[in-house]
Parts: sequence; C-alpha cells; structure tokens
Amino acid sequence: MSAMPATSGHSAACCNLPPIVTKGYQAKGKYEEQEAVCWSGCDADGVGKDVTGPADATKAIVVIYDIFGYFEQTLQGADILAHSDEQKYKVYIPDFFKGDPCPIEWYPPDNEQKQKDLGAFFEKNPPNGAASVLPSYVQAIKTQTPSVKSAGVLGYCWGGKAAILATKESSNPFAAAAAAHPAMVDAADAPGIKVPFILLASGDEPADDVKKFGDALTVPKHVETFADQIHGWMAARSNLSDDRVKAEYERGYKTLLTFFGKHL
Repeated sequence: MSAMPATSGHSAACCNLPPIVTKGYQAKGKYEEQEAVCWSGCDADGVGKDVTGPADATKAIVVIYDIFGYFEQTLQGADILAHSDEQKYKVYIPDFFKGDPCPIEWYPPDNEQKQKDLGAFFEKNPPNGAASVLPSYVQAIKTQTPSVKSAGVLGYCWGGKAAILATKESSNPFAAAAAAHPAMVDAADAPGIKVPFILLASGDEPADDVKKFGDALTVPKHVETFADQIHGWMAARSNLSDDRVKAEYERGYKTLLTFFGKHL
C-alpha cells in the first residue's frame, strides 16, 4: 500500500491507496438502473449508473466519465475514491451515453473521418446537457439514499467541462468540485464557481488557459499541471503498464482525496 504523510490536519488514512492494478481491473461497484432522473435524449427506461462505496456513507462523489465511458481505469479511479479514505464516500457514475460512448479508436483524431465522427459525437452529447441535470440527479441520490447529506463532483475531460458548468450555476448541488484534464478550459467559467475547486491538468491542456482559469478562481483551490502526462491519464487513456503513468495516476488520486477530505 502506498502512503504519504498526513497534511493540513488529515490522518494518513486519507492518502492511503490500494495497490494500482495495471490491467484487468475488476471493479468493486455495480451497475444499477436509474429511473428517477432523465435528461435530453433518454427514454422512459431511465439511465443506468455504476455505484461503488460503503452503503452507510454520508457523502457522495458524482464522477462524470470522459467520452469513452466505463473504462477499467475510470472504474478503478472511482473505487480508489470510494475505498481509500478514512472518510467514506459513495461514488456514482451516471451513464450519460446510455451504453453508446465514443470508440477510443477515434482518438487521436488524426484523419478527416475521425474528426467528422468526433464532431458528430460532441454535437449529440454537449457537456452542458450533462451539467443541466446534475442538480436533479444529486437530489435523487439524496432521496434514494437518505444517509447521503452532501456531494462533490469529479469530471474527466468532457466530464470536466460538465462539472465546471454545473458548479458555476446558482443551482449547483455540490459542496466541492474537481476536474481532471478537463476539455475546453475557459477562464470565463471560473468566477462563477463558489465552492472549493481542484483542477489537475495534463501537459496537453494549454498552459495559459489553465493558469488563467486558476487565477480567476476566488474559492479555496488547488491547480496543478502533471506536465509529462497526456490528456486522459486519470481516466480511459491511462496506460497503467507504464511505471511513470502509474505513479502519476496514483499521485493524482491522492491529491483528489486530500482535497475532498478537506473540503467535502
């Protein structure tokens, strides 16, 4: 088990992670049907979600996956958040794409067809569509699981933008928020955010955009760039067989746990 000294009054337990599995990770969560919340494009059958974490948790984290959906690296990250900290978290990953995520083979978009396909995918699945339903989604969580009293959010890439958009609205349901290698970083979004916010950027996000966003935040914050990591290293595009990627994946989740432990 990896550990680092406790800081800011936290116990060391908040920074203790289970061993990272490089390939073939078996997720601890379960997939459930969610019928209480519906967003643009969903049908009467409702939308599924992956759920992990202790049943008696009083705090939740809503994870918004990247465009590639339920990859094992993303599910392992959710389990790390749910099962590593002394503070118990129930972690929810709503299936915004209803089983039809973007094929990872389309990335990087290095030819005209991939670019066309990605453009159509983003047009069908804009991040503001996901952001708009998060208040009702969190309310449904609290109704269905009365032990949950507060919630945070973590978004990756496309989901990072959705998390930012949801958090800056007056209807924001989250007590703390995080974005890992978010897409479309825009400093104009930052002043509206009124809860503690953490942004972990990769070396692929424009450095000026990340700095401007961080400078424009007026809340408790942590903004850090993992300069030698690619866009997606905390989620679906993480090559955990690479020792350096694995180490920075682990460090990223330790950083998130410490932040949520302090602010959520």
